[in-house]
Amino acid sequence: MTQTIVPRVRMLVLLFLAVTGALLTGAGPASAHAALTGSDPAQGVVVDKAPTQVSLTFSETVSMNDDSLRVLDPKGTRVDTGKPSEVSGTTYAVQLHSGLPDGTYTVTYQVVSADSHPVAGAYTFSIGSPSKTSVSVSDQEAGGGVVGWLYGFGRYVSYAGFIVMTGGAAFVLACWQRGTGVRALQRLVVSGWVAMTAATLFLLLLRGSYTSSGKVGDIFDLDLLGEVLQTKTGAALVSRLLLLAAAALFIAVLFGAYDKREGEEKRDLTFGLAIGGTVVAAGLAASWAMAEHASTGLQPGIAMPVDVLHLLAVATWLGGLTALLVALYRAPADRPVEAPAARRFSRLAYSSVLVVVATGTYQSWRQLGSWSAFTDTRYGQLLLVKIGLVALLVGVASISRRWTARLADTTTKEAVRTSAPEKERVTASAASGDTAQQTSGDAGPGSGNAKRAAQLARQRAAVDATRQKRLRDSDSHRYGLRRSVLAEAGVAVVLLAVTTVLTSTEPGRTEQDAAKAGRASSSSSSATGDSASGALTLDMSFDTGGTDGKGVVSVDLDPARTGANEMHVYVTRPNGRAFDVPEVKVAFTLEAKDIGPLPVTPDHITTGHWSANGVQIPMAGEWEISVTVRTSDIDQVTVSKNAQIG
Repeated sequence: MTQTIVPRVRMLVLLFLAVTGALLTGAGPASAHAALTGSDPAQGVVVDKAPTQVSLTFSETVSMNDDSLRVLDPKGTRVDTGKPSEVSGTTYAVQLHSGLPDGTYTVTYQVVSADSHPVAGAYTFSIGSPSKTSVSVSDQEAGGGVVGWLYGFGRYVSYAGFIVMTGGAAFVLACWQRGTGVRALQRLVVSGWVAMTAATLFLLLLRGSYTSSGKVGDIFDLDLLGEVLQTKTGAALVSRLLLLAAAALFIAVLFGAYDKREGEEKRDLTFGLAIGGTVVAAGLAASWAMAEHASTGLQPGIAMPVDVLHLLAVATWLGGLTALLVALYRAPADRPVEAPAARRFSRLAYSSVLVVVATGTYQSWRQLGSWSAFTDTRYGQLLLVKIGLVALLVGVASISRRWTARLADTTTKEAVRTSAPEKERVTASAASGDTAQQTSGDAGPGSGNAKRAAQLARQRAAVDATRQKRLRDSDSHRYGLRRSVLAEAGVAVVLLAVTTVLTSTEPGRTEQDAAKAGRASSSSSSATGDSASGALTLDMSFDTGGTDGKGVVSVDLDPARTGANEMHVYVTRPNGRAFDVPEVKVAFTLEAKDIGPLPVTPDHITTGHWSANGVQIPMAGEWEISVTVRTSDIDQVTVSKNAQIG
């Protein structure tokens, strides 16, 4: 049996590593939870005279430092005075130097949203007329690189440690109190505590670099660590460490003094441990709720306690499931998991699932806000995957419940009766060997006794191993329960990985609100430009069919008359963010006069922005404007619209 257990455990470990690596690598930079909803000057606009300041408006409050908002001239030199200030609510501004020359200026920002996630981005505006710029912002990202991957892995480990520690302790205390003396369960709960403590310290060190430079060398920067300790996330991590100290005391009592108590004293201590453990577990869960998604946005006063309940229910369910799996495989033969304990956990897990579904439904409504967000946003797509995994887990759990209902207790008497004949044979054999060795051992006093004792020890170990294997395999229902619980644990590993990525993904409601605000701002800017100069703006959706191939391309033509025109092309993702694609081409065709196509290859200015000057329109008419967008070496598409020019 031990030989079959090891490959299964190894498979779970490999599954854990594979899923974690795939999800964390695919996640890339941490998605922004505060989105840029407006700016002044607006993206791509050309102003007649230099502004005195640049202001940005976000979807929620953000944290800034002196370098969070920068304005760079075409040569890449900073032209802002630093130290951005809050103008009102969610709008922040930085002052500019006076006497700025004409050209294209780049605005870059890197801030921390109210729910602790870093946000970065950039856009351009021009003074007088556009120009080429040496500023490259294609690598402008927050929470990416090696530090971002390490931070994501640390978050996964901290969640896993919390689930194993909390759920394992709950399983022992509420379902199987005899399990306090099982070494495998003790190691499981202690391992959860160690993993969570190490991950929390790890996250505390990584936090400064994660939200600022993203450099590995800054992980041990004490100045950054001091800044982190003054933030909401830093306070949450420190609080988590203090609560983990209390959790260590709880674990010591649970597997120490509690295991030795009997009768009335044990019942009293059970009540005290249940209250104390619940308080500590709720505090640990609150350290996430008070610093992340639930702490900002819609109804935070309701969302935070709901989030705490959700985390506790998940930990009780999945952590208890892990403890049951360990107990089924590693509990000694003289202390197997009894059927009543398995049934108690089945009821506890069922109640936890109901809480998970209820709280998860509220969280989904709060973070999505509309049915379309399920399919149109990354958060919604990940949530659909999570819902599917939960449904699969519940389905496998129903099979486990059926096995539990049929489970028959395997008692010590049955084990003794099964193994007694064999044990007697081995003992008799050992006795005869003992007599023989005693006769021949007179020649070498002492050495024969040592050999005889070693031989007896090996024989007894073989008897015990055989008895344990026979005991474990004697009940087909117990074997079926082990298999179904192992399958549940495999699904739970994937579910935890998806949940970890989900917590660092921008909520669908925020993403859609930001996209609407961006489109409204763009429309407003276009309308103003049309009335002043007769400029033309065309928006066209595209889908190259490849990975990450959807977006919107906008063509601005000014003054949209015959002769020379200035053209700007902007490519954005469906959520309104700038999208850098490998190539953009534009062509003008006047079919009525059989003119064209007249190709134009604009110059790349900055992320998601291309420009061309002196675009010649030879005569007035209804022109077809075609744009070819290439998103990879093989994926491209051409979209077009007709517009009156001249």
